[in-house]
Amino acid sequence: MFKHPKESRVTITQLMLPSHSNFSGKIHGGHILNLMDQIAFACASKHSGYYCVTASVNRVDFLNPIEVGELVTLKASVNYTGRTSMVVGLRVESENIQTGKIKHCNSSYFTMVAKDDNGKNAKVPGIILDSEQAIRRFARSIVRQEQARHRSTKFKSSEFKIEEHIDTIKQHNAKIEFGLK
Repeated sequence: MFKHPKESRVTITQLMLPSHSNFSGKIHGGHILNLMDQIAFACASKHSGYYCVTASVNRVDFLNPIEVGELVTLKASVNYTGRTSMVVGLRVESENIQTGKIKHCNSSYFTMVAKDDNGKNAKVPGIILDSEQAIRRFARSIVRQEQARHRSTKFKSSEFKIEEHIDTIKQHNAKIEFGLK
């Protein structure tokens, strides 16, 4: 079975209140992350028909601050489907209600896993790639997964070669107080 991404696309808009702000008066990043996780869950569950859990979050960059009183819109769409997992692409925008100015605040990718009633991984429907953008998103997800696997292997303690990294580390704001043999 295959489904179109538009069948599970989810959009939510929420007014940012003072209770959502941090000590500097901007909307707390943790609040935005919570909303992102909720919409990723809704999108993945809608696509799969199962309860879904967050397996990983790929890169969260806060590009622009969000102000109290702005409307925040989160958009989620399934970009990739594996056997039991999905990559949900998220976009966060804020809108100043008075000026109508819209800011792109964040884009991120949540890997969600479908779970059956017994808590076991459940098979998910595939995704129908019906545009160049859909194919690009799917291909980008494949590359991102390969890069993640490479990163985790390269820095696995049994594979890590300290000599390969010392010169790079010395160029950064760190002091090495570890005796190399």
